[in-house]
Amino acid sequence: MTDAPAPLADPHLVYDPVVGDGPKDVVILGSTGSIGTQAIDLVLRNPDRFRVTGLSANGGRVALLAEQARLLRVRTVAVAREDVVPALREALSAQYGTGERLPEILAGPDAATELAASDCHTVLNGITGSIGLAPTLAALKAGRTLALANKESLIVGGPLVKALAAPGQIIPVDSEHAALFQALAAGTRADVAKLVVTASGGPFRGRTREQLAGVTVEDALAHPTWAMGPVITINSATLVNKGLEVIEAHLLYDIPFDRIEVVVHPQSYVHSMVEFTDGSTLAQATPPDMRGPIAIGLGWPERVPDAAPVFDWSKASTWEFFPLDNEAFPSVNLARHVGELAGTAPAVFNAANEECVEAFRSGALPYLGIMETVTRVVEEHGTPATGTSLTVSDVLEAETWARTRARELTVRTASAEARA
Repeated sequence: MTDAPAPLADPHLVYDPVVGDGPKDVVILGSTGSIGTQAIDLVLRNPDRFRVTGLSANGGRVALLAEQARLLRVRTVAVAREDVVPALREALSAQYGTGERLPEILAGPDAATELAASDCHTVLNGITGSIGLAPTLAALKAGRTLALANKESLIVGGPLVKALAAPGQIIPVDSEHAALFQALAAGTRADVAKLVVTASGGPFRGRTREQLAGVTVEDALAHPTWAMGPVITINSATLVNKGLEVIEAHLLYDIPFDRIEVVVHPQSYVHSMVEFTDGSTLAQATPPDMRGPIAIGLGWPERVPDAAPVFDWSKASTWEFFPLDNEAFPSVNLARHVGELAGTAPAVFNAANEECVEAFRSGALPYLGIMETVTRVVEEHGTPATGTSLTVSDVLEAETWARTRARELTVRTASAEARA
């Protein structure tokens, strides 16, 4: 392990782009989503530590975005949808007092990317999906600390991200990777034997593949322990989310895939573990709440007091661990496969999955059809030719092909079911 490349995320290294006293200036991308709203709650409770200078959102919740802008007194608000700018201006005017200066508005598909490069200390990328890649690259290129909750940008653009990131510049915000990050602080890289990524098992834990044939969208959205957006929740139901996290762990910590294990832990108390060469295993545990990982991402190397709930050790509790059923949930092994292929394969896997999840949500694809279709798209893509010479154009072209092919296969599936 000593000859392996330096990891992207290293708790022993501190990257500080801005030297000075006072609160850290923070930009929050995806501010109206689950990660963004919890981050804002954390900031509002810690005004001496953090100051938000910019917010970005897709534009579907302009009233909430305007309220956030007023509460935080931000300089800039960015929306991906240009058509909502008039409504956003009206909402901001209603929030701010007469004569108060309104925030600058950036609009369009590149608005979040422009905001990510603005003057600040830390960019929290809480955007969902591979559209977060450009903002991730912009924040790194601008020299900002990147608190990364958008796993897809690292997965689809791994070599691009690794080429730009300085040591210690990325702090992971996913609960699993924040857990690994903290546990890794206990030893050197040479001490690490294995990374153990925990999974709740989602709403279908314990079901066989046959029992999953008829599950509904409502079933898939009923996650037992986490409150998340619909796409991530369905990814947790298929365990695609866990497959993506295995690829992310490999890229963040440069640990080979055969030393990254997934174990099912229904209570979601232990967020992940590091097994060391001396036989010790360190687990990071908190009640399921994303404010803890967000606080690590924004505050590291300092901890934010009272960031998240704690356990009541005066009460009895049971923590369980089970092996992963790879037959019922083949997504993790498929993710390992595309991760080892590298190049554009992870982008194809992620893009095809995003399309299939939307098809499932709309009723055009059954639950089992998600992974069946993704697997076929990955197989048709074959071995990527780009390897480590990956470019943004390669990623975009591969994603476009994968989305188109996934839609074609989805239509065929829907037509076949209609005829049956």
